[in-house]
Amino acid sequence: MSRFGNIGHRLFTGEVSIDFVGRRKLWVAISGVILLAAVVGLGVRGLNLGIEFKGGEIYTISKPGLTISQAQTLAHDITGDSNSVVQSATSSAGQQITIQINASENVSVAKATSEITSQLGISHTQISTQSIGASWGKDISKKALYGLIAFMVLVTLYLAVAFEWRLAVAALVALIHDLVITIGVYALMGFTVTSGTVIGFLTVLGYSLYDTVVVFDGLKDATKKLTTQTKLTYSDAANRSLNGTLVRSINTTILALLPVAALLFIGGGLLGAGTLNDISLALFVGLSAGAYSSICVATPLVAWLKEKQPEYQALAKRVAQRRASDAKAEAEGRAVSSDDPDGGAGDSDDPQDNVPVGSGSGSGVRRQPTNRSRSDRRTSGKRK
Repeated sequence: MSRFGNIGHRLFTGEVSIDFVGRRKLWVAISGVILLAAVVGLGVRGLNLGIEFKGGEIYTISKPGLTISQAQTLAHDITGDSNSVVQSATSSAGQQITIQINASENVSVAKATSEITSQLGISHTQISTQSIGASWGKDISKKALYGLIAFMVLVTLYLAVAFEWRLAVAALVALIHDLVITIGVYALMGFTVTSGTVIGFLTVLGYSLYDTVVVFDGLKDATKKLTTQTKLTYSDAANRSLNGTLVRSINTTILALLPVAALLFIGGGLLGAGTLNDISLALFVGLSAGAYSSICVATPLVAWLKEKQPEYQALAKRVAQRRASDAKAEAEGRAVSSDDPDGGAGDSDDPQDNVPVGSGSGSGVRRQPTNRSRSDRRTSGKRK
């Protein structure tokens, strides 16, 4: 852990840098492949909607020793389909098994109950039936869609005011990126979409946006006086800021994934808590996609949009001229001046403003001026 902390410190101060922004074409290619697979899976296979959205019956069986595999075999015999959802649940009556049969299977309650009692050798009193209409799921879906639209509109307005519209666009793109990937994974893997899944989808939005805003906050501080210097382009400053917040983003994501993984693999996998499994699965996929998008999608997109502005295009030209001048001076064996090659016009006298690194103002390695006289370094007062 100490080694990881040392790497994090070096990333924060700018001693080590990973060129995320410069590799934007690579991230676009990776995201493009993932999104294409998600869209194809959604279009070809579609979502495996649960009983809440299609309607049907839930049969709760109380029989000691009944396993999930036995119940799955029973459900397959009744419906002729292996997609029936079978879960284990614990109540005051003890361990129970639930079998969900969608209305599209066209299996009557009487037929299903008769098959269960005959194959398991139990009485009708050991089976309870609950019918669910498809209208409930449609109502939930409609409300979730309205909430999603309202959320995105409010978030876009807030980010446009707190930062600017380019950062708001990048955050919205990253948000849609995460949602499409999460939904695509459900389609490709055939996971059942339930009401718990919808809750997980909506929760992912907050986590994804939080990570992106943390990165953008550092980017805003690091580029406040960027046009007053000629050492860094906007992409350079964005990359330094991103590296400064990289460890924080990774730590935040890991800490968020740990309880979600516990719910998914222990609560859902080992203990058979179906609702926990539905929510945690959406969160696990969404949080992983959100960590990737905040680093490799949102910030490179912001840098690309910002460098379309005339002031940052002019800055890029000045930086290129300075670097060419410095390279020529080094080749000729002359000392490279710390002053601006254009004569210093427009450069800030504060070296901290000249090198905006890290996640905010004041972070990074400060460079001392090289042209101070001896008298400037003396302190006032008598020497003791």
